[in-house]
Amino acid sequence: MEETEKQKMLAGKLYLSSDFELMTERNFALRLLKIYNSTTEEQQEQRTQILHKLFGKVGQNINIMPPFHCDYGKNIYAGDGLFMNFGCIILDCNTVHIGDNVLCAPYVQIYTAYHPIDPEIRLSGRELADPIRIGNNVWIGGGAIICPGVTIGDNTTIGAGSVVVKDVPANVVAVGNPCRVIREL
Repeated sequence: MEETEKQKMLAGKLYLSSDFELMTERNFALRLLKIYNSTTEEQQEQRTQILHKLFGKVGQNINIMPPFHCDYGKNIYAGDGLFMNFGCIILDCNTVHIGDNVLCAPYVQIYTAYHPIDPEIRLSGRELADPIRIGNNVWIGGGAIICPGVTIGDNTTIGAGSVVVKDVPANVVAVGNPCRVIREL
């Protein structure tokens, strides 16, 4: 039996995002995000209910400040105590596992999706996506970009404006473009 485009996407293989099933799931997420992003601070319970419909897993005491954007939502697995400040984006074309007590400053961008380097393949419309894992007690500074396939270890701090292109171990401070460890905790 041939794999669906969604199965290919989640397996890190070339896939077509224009597939009907994927477009339907993105449109569902967009409708929920439109409602979520129009809520006010007095509507925290409604926000939590929307996140339960949107995400694959929602821990307790999650606070994501609008505006928030993602592709599918269902591929996001968030632990307890997640805080994401204004303007965060998660392109969850593959799984994004976020541990407990993760703090994201404004405009953190988490990208599982990427395009082939070969222009001929890229022009075919096919894309790729690799999973991202963020450990427990991680702090990600404002404007940081987490690239496809990256794992960030527990208790790590990622400096503002960093571009994380490879794994970052636990218990460190890492900064820069490309992001690199500058101190162990």
